[in-house]
Amino acid sequence: MGRISSLISWILVVDLALVLLSFAWFVVAVIGHTMNLELGLNLWYSLWNPLILPAISILMAGAIASGVVGWITKRFKADPS
Repeated sequence: MGRISSLISWILVVDLALVLLSFAWFVVAVIGHTMNLELGLNLWYSLWNPLILPAISILMAGAIASGVVGWITKRFKADPS
């Protein structure tokens, strides 16, 4: 169980890095767009549905699942019966 949990945590860390890099790319591309520079905003938009949105969804689902598992674990450890 510990190995699976470790693997899931590692996947979520990689996913978080992908989401943060996507956000940084978006910010740079929008700033470039306001200065009439093409820095990949159209490419970013084209990657929104197939890559970025699922990465955000996985990150949110992982955070919720982690909280639920932590709550359940804490609840069963506190219950002596």
